[in-house]
Amino acid sequence: MKKLLSLALLAGALLLAGCDKLSSPPAFKNTDLTGLDYAKGFSLTDHTGQARTLADFRGKLVVLFFGYTQCPDVCPTTMAEMAAVMKELGPSSNDVQVLFVTLDPERDTQEVLAHYVPAFDKRFIGLRGTPEQTAQTAKEFKVFVAKVAGSTPDNYTVDHTAGSYVFDKEGRIRLFVRHGGGPAPIVHDLRQLL
Repeated sequence: MKKLLSLALLAGALLLAGCDKLSSPPAFKNTDLTGLDYAKGFSLTDHTGQARTLADFRGKLVVLFFGYTQCPDVCPTTMAEMAAVMKELGPSSNDVQVLFVTLDPERDTQEVLAHYVPAFDKRFIGLRGTPEQTAQTAKEFKVFVAKVAGSTPDNYTVDHTAGSYVFDKEGRIRLFVRHGGGPAPIVHDLRQLL
């Protein structure tokens, strides 16, 4: 009888240990921002002229990147990396929305965004606002942005935060994806959130 009781207790302990592993939070490869109280939304216009907010994408994971189309390095590599992520996700990629928010609304017109953003993946959406909306959105998302003068007034660059935000299907901020980590950690984390 003692052996039976010991076996029952051991089995119960193993079940509880197994349950604990099932309920533990996901181990992300990127920076976990779950529960932070910023980056709650935006009100911008997409590259087709439609007004958009973060709430429009509820039910999908959202990957949000701030950049500009004349960016020489970080922006195109980030967009190409996200295109590779979408390919790697296969059919699950239909539950992911990539958004590119321009930090250069003076040069990144609706037409420019309409050519640039979908060139990486036809499902990607470019967003823009007035200079005031852009500044407010960057502030809400704690994105560093600074215009750097060039040799002519139109030949300038925009220094900016090089990373992407990931929101879960309920629109809550979950991750910050550092630039240059490659597609694999992003795919890993998005699969956990899907």
